[in-house]
Amino acid sequence: MNKVERESFLKSFILFFISISILISAIYYKDYKKSVQKLEDTIFSEMKICSYDLKCSKYKIDFVLTEDKEHYKFYKDKEALASYFPIPNTTLNSIELSYPQNKFQLDIREVKENILINFTVAILVVFILSILFSLYTLYPLRNALRLTEEFVKDILHDFNTPLSTLRLNAAMLEKEFGETKKITRIKKSVQTILNLQSNLKAYLDKSVLQKEEINLEQFLQERVELMQINYNHIRFENRVKNVFLFTNKDALSRIIDNLLSNAAKYNKVNGEVELFMKSKTQLSISDTGKGIKEPSKVFDRFYKEQERGVGIGLHIVKKLSRELGIDITLQSEINRGTIFTLDLHSIAI
Repeated sequence: MNKVERESFLKSFILFFISISILISAIYYKDYKKSVQKLEDTIFSEMKICSYDLKCSKYKIDFVLTEDKEHYKFYKDKEALASYFPIPNTTLNSIELSYPQNKFQLDIREVKENILINFTVAILVVFILSILFSLYTLYPLRNALRLTEEFVKDILHDFNTPLSTLRLNAAMLEKEFGETKKITRIKKSVQTILNLQSNLKAYLDKSVLQKEEINLEQFLQERVELMQINYNHIRFENRVKNVFLFTNKDALSRIIDNLLSNAAKYNKVNGEVELFMKSKTQLSISDTGKGIKEPSKVFDRFYKEQERGVGIGLHIVKKLSRELGIDITLQSEINRGTIFTLDLHSIAI
């Protein structure tokens, strides 16, 4: 199961299991109360019968002054359960039949144990049914997600042929006419599509858990050098030293590439992008760009503040960061720049 499927399964399971469990708990609690009442009624009935012939070893028999004792009434106190019955031809004394409270508590305990056993069996059955119900309700979602992913993967695969043709023809044009503004725009547009393709592949990728040791300094330097090719008017500076991580390299590449690309794309002319360690496990990427008007929305899918792009890059960054256990935050000021900070404590060595 992927994250969406797990979340859907857990929500369905919890909703069904808790709802039915509450209902069953109420039923068994009511049953317990009825069982206790029935036990008391049984004791009282047996006392009534015993009062006629006094042939009962279960109850303690005594003769007491009537005083304020009401006949044929069931009394309960901390010591015992008792009832009082009249003695023929006298009103001065009464028969007292009592049942010790400790024995009564043992009877109640037995009732509790029987109900608890039945309750446990019922909850176990509900637990199994909740799992089956949740899996059943999850099937349409899983099927829809699978079809969607297959469709997107097919489209991404079909991108390869026209993109290869575009890159080949752009290279031929550059060789024939030299590097011109139009050819440069074509190459950048093709690169934008390739980046989008890589982002979508990373979004659909299921291999995030395949981890390896990474020298962050060398890794960032490689990403910076590749980015510098497309943004030679931006000065990149990598000040990260002696940091090692254990994580998925491809997913981390997608995160860093998206952040570096945005930092360069929305920077000012001859601007700067700086990579540095804010603390031992916090990597910051700062730029001198336009800034972000709504920092709280930048990770939302399809949100964008510029006409360029489709608004999924930072959403993918957030998704992959969550998969890798990286906390990502940002600070931004209009016309001053933006700083993204990645907390790498969970993957640092």
